[in-house]
Amino acid sequence: MTCIAGIDIGGGSTKVVLIDAQRRILGRGLARSNADFEGVSGRALAEACEQAGVEPDAVEYVAATGLGRYSLERRNIQITDLTCGARGAAALVPDARYVLDMGAQCTRAIALRPGGKVKAFRTNEKCAAGSGGFLERIARYLEIPLDDVGRLSLDADDPQPISSVCAVLAESEIINHVSEGRSIANILRGAHESLAGRTVSQLKMVGYGLNGAAADEVVVFIGGVALQRGMVAACEQRLGRSLVVPEHPAHVAAYGAALLGLQRCLKRRETAHAGADHAAERRS
Repeated sequence: MTCIAGIDIGGGSTKVVLIDAQRRILGRGLARSNADFEGVSGRALAEACEQAGVEPDAVEYVAATGLGRYSLERRNIQITDLTCGARGAAALVPDARYVLDMGAQCTRAIALRPGGKVKAFRTNEKCAAGSGGFLERIARYLEIPLDDVGRLSLDADDPQPISSVCAVLAESEIINHVSEGRSIANILRGAHESLAGRTVSQLKMVGYGLNGAAADEVVVFIGGVALQRGMVAACEQRLGRSLVVPEHPAHVAAYGAALLGLQRCLKRRETAHAGADHAAERRS
């Protein structure tokens, strides 16, 4: 059985998706990222293989993406997470026109060409205040589990605005909100709305809503932050429309890497077969 692995080594977590030759997902894996990219990837891969019922040695081809993609010795190819996120989102939602990708390290808005190729993109990599890592710091400061952030945000009745585009200054605003007795829910919703405002601005920069066509333009929300219901709600409120959130949004880039890896693997086989046929012809 053909088994292809897409491994996304991100700033917050490492995700793995295994697929077969028919592009069906066989298993998924997840591990918290740290400096040992090889070890973290191995643990996530082992989890995916266990779900799939295969041994790690049965994986024929490995496509790596994410910030740690060059550190994975086992990789057969490395691909940018921008490309993989776009391809994975388009495969899951064929009528997608735009992708919002929000992870621990950065947030991206992507316009798609047919087939899931990147047409245009904008990213906020210059400052952590526009990424999921900012939400993680807020959760630590407020002493709440990160998994509760999205749910608590939905309970807000008076969201507290966070105007700073700098992570350090934004944290100072949060400290002021806490000292003034603002509720955790309202602080979290303010953080979500702040991120949503910047994210929607990025989306418009790549063409969303151009010529008043926004109602027909499907937007897919991927990345680990898409798991936070409060973040999804804040973005939808800003856009005035619903977003499509895949069942496993954090694994979409890994899925895209696996799809691209399968494509390259099949081409490699074709080349090998053509070479073998040519050699046989010469011998005859």
